Amino acid sequence: MADDRTYPEIRDGVSRLCGKFPGEYWRSLDANREYPTEFVKALTDAGYLSVLIPEAYGGSGLPLGAACAVLEEIQRSGGNGGACHAQMYTMGTLLRHGGEEQKARYLPGIADGSLRLQAFGVTEPSSGTDTSRIRTTAVRDGSDYVINGQKVFISRTQHSDLMILLVRTAPREASRKHTDGMSVLLVDLREAVGNGLTIRRLDTMMNHASTELFFDNLRVPAENLIGREGDGFRCILDGMNAERILIAAECIGDARWFTEKSAHYAREREVFGGAIGKNQGVQFPIARAHIQTEAAALMVQKAADLYDAGRPAGAEANMAKLLASEAAWAAADTCVQTHGGYGFTAEYDVERKFRETRLYQVAPISTNLILSFIATQQLGLPRSF
Repeated sequence: MADDRTYPEIRDGVSRLCGKFPGEYWRSLDANREYPTEFVKALTDAGYLSVLIPEAYGGSGLPLGAACAVLEEIQRSGGNGGACHAQMYTMGTLLRHGGEEQKARYLPGIADGSLRLQAFGVTEPSSGTDTSRIRTTAVRDGSDYVINGQKVFISRTQHSDLMILLVRTAPREASRKHTDGMSVLLVDLREAVGNGLTIRRLDTMMNHASTELFFDNLRVPAENLIGREGDGFRCILDGMNAERILIAAECIGDARWFTEKSAHYAREREVFGGAIGKNQGVQFPIARAHIQTEAAALMVQKAADLYDAGRPAGAEANMAKLLASEAAWAAADTCVQTHGGYGFTAEYDVERKFRETRLYQVAPISTNLILSFIATQQLGLPRSF
């Protein structure tokens, strides 16, 4: 539901809240590589991060489209929803595959903010986006699983109490399908750190609180298994599809921010005796960015609608993420070009948002892998790997 008129009350409320956290707030955090604790708390207190959690557990019980509206408006207001979006897309795994006891134990705390679920542990150094080749293992030992291995580019683990973790419980070679033999565990990071889990910060080009994780005989209770053992890929896929749709919505918000910023500057900036926006060389790229954004928004809406209806949405989630991320990047490039030298200065926020939106050409899944998926799974073309 990326259309900017869906969920108008949510959009207006998020926009007002974001108005209390202007560019100066985000620039300071970016410069010091700090986490937006106050912003995340404000979103939590207002109930926006619990929109997907059922009312029985303290949330709003709204569909994914509502979460898309929240994240899009954060980005459109100049903020960075990457600080908190995992609490939404992890619901795709926990709500659809978690047991009733697990939901009763964790969801009320997540809804009221006393528990933070902001970490999604999938990516590994040796496997990258080839998820079936992860090497982090979990071996059953009595009432626990013992975990060994490594994860990388896992964001917000230092600002989260819980983590959804994908592990191998059976070797890939011994599985009927290469996606079999993986399982999902809910890890309590408060107990894990220092008791088999080491977290190391990764410095990146954007302020994304990214980390590496090292597991050395970490024990996790078997009761924290989400879904069935060996069926983890199916469980995590619901989280991944939600992630791609939600991040696509963020990209729509970014694209609209860049385009609005470009149009405003082009109207106001005068060179050679007139506004630069009257020149078609300036107008056309901004118009093209707007057109790309509106087209991508329709695919995001379609993907969210399919997901909310419980229908297969893998292809649409991937197409939405590709189209929206490319629209955001085109709008970002146009925005820098429109602003000229000022586009590179921190005070205009363009260079910060430029860096932030570039991420989504690579993660949570690269553009090339999306194209490969569509070519082979939708068009029946042979695989190259």
